Amino acid sequence: MKLTDYKKIHFAGIGGISMSGLAEILYNANHIITGSDNTESDTTRHLESIGIKVCIGQKKENIEPDTNLFVYTAALKNDNPEILEAERLGIKIVDRAELLGSMMSNYTYPISVAGTHGKTTTTSMITEILLADGSDPAVTVGGILPSIGGNFRIGGNKYFVVESCEYCDSFLKFNPFSGVILNIEYDHADYFKSLEQLYNSFNSFAKRIPREGFLVINEEIPKIDKVLDGIYCETVKYGIGNKKGFSAENVVFDEMGFGKYTAVLNGEKICDISLSVPGRHNILNSLGAAAVCYKHGISAESIAKGLKNFGGTNRRFEYKGSFNGVRIIDDYAHHPTEIKSTLSSAKVNGNGKVWCVFQPHTFSRTKALLKEFSESFDNADNIIVLDIYPAREKDDGTIHSKNLADLIKKRGKNVLYSENFEEAERYLISHCNPQDMLITMGAGDVYLVGEDILSTISTELPTI
Repeated sequence: MKLTDYKKIHFAGIGGISMSGLAEILYNANHIITGSDNTESDTTRHLESIGIKVCIGQKKENIEPDTNLFVYTAALKNDNPEILEAERLGIKIVDRAELLGSMMSNYTYPISVAGTHGKTTTTSMITEILLADGSDPAVTVGGILPSIGGNFRIGGNKYFVVESCEYCDSFLKFNPFSGVILNIEYDHADYFKSLEQLYNSFNSFAKRIPREGFLVINEEIPKIDKVLDGIYCETVKYGIGNKKGFSAENVVFDEMGFGKYTAVLNGEKICDISLSVPGRHNILNSLGAAAVCYKHGISAESIAKGLKNFGGTNRRFEYKGSFNGVRIIDDYAHHPTEIKSTLSSAKVNGNGKVWCVFQPHTFSRTKALLKEFSESFDNADNIIVLDIYPAREKDDGTIHSKNLADLIKKRGKNVLYSENFEEAERYLISHCNPQDMLITMGAGDVYLVGEDILSTISTELPTI
């Protein structure tokens, strides 16, 4: 699909973080953009302010007859009135992933960042490196990166850095020149019925990289050969202490948990790297970012500078404020491995107790990984489990947050189930002590717990 063939494009669900960014990129490329969403938001108001027509509420009248291309999100059903009207008018209909794949073909070096977790962070790290190098990257990322003022950057036509999600095999519609695979762990149980199916998808993703391109991959991925079977491009492995490929040597952590190490390629030093984000997992994320940039010819100096500049994205160990000497951190972690990594970082990031308010995300994920979730909170001193955030799913009655709380309790942990935010907030205000750290955690709206507490109590000046 050549986007130059489509002058007027309608986005159904334009208020979404990815859809809005793609819409604005194409608007700046002189396409006529319209869109719709179910609710008004800061995002839709911003799009309107720059000249994009946005309709609130999805109805067939929103589709103008001269529209050439209709783009929709996976959340829309086939009986959506806008989809039905687009079909009636004979307008070409594509999902967000197919559109993004077509957009990637307009750049010399599209870079796809894939993996079960760490995608937003690593995409952002690559962005910071390319910015430090003056390479003017185009970017679409699943979080708010302060240095680009949002979740996308228009940029030039050489590099396009794309956070590439495996859900519903979206990344199999992308057209990368180079790719990064950070990790592969079972997730999205509502789509992937087995770990084998997930591995097959990552193998298909790797095969989308052309022979002249290259794949950067974490050597710690179990059964890595299944991912690499039959692929056409060069492979570059990375890891901590990896003697063949990209390696982090002489790794140390400071009192904030920020990592420092020497980046080495096949035994030869590239540069010394100091991170501004905590945890071993971010050592690995930064190695993946450094490796793909180095292979693209980016200087060692720019790699070190860019990684130092990266201080995190919104909702990734984000400091929100403090009350009564208690620091509030918000984190997007919603998979057991992510939870372990975040809480491990928190444990070295203060002298008080660690409180974790966790909101499970989707019934299918909670049910499929219930045991793994229950084992993820060992580095928290106190845990509050909220009701499951349903997202795209309906409750079939087979899983409840109480099931998770009970399993955590059996591990000897202090855990409470809270059926609403207000109850949890009252408990936290009365039980947290100075120097404690309170982490709101999950991919839903759990961040509101911390924001509500800060809005009702006089806050202190930032201390970190």
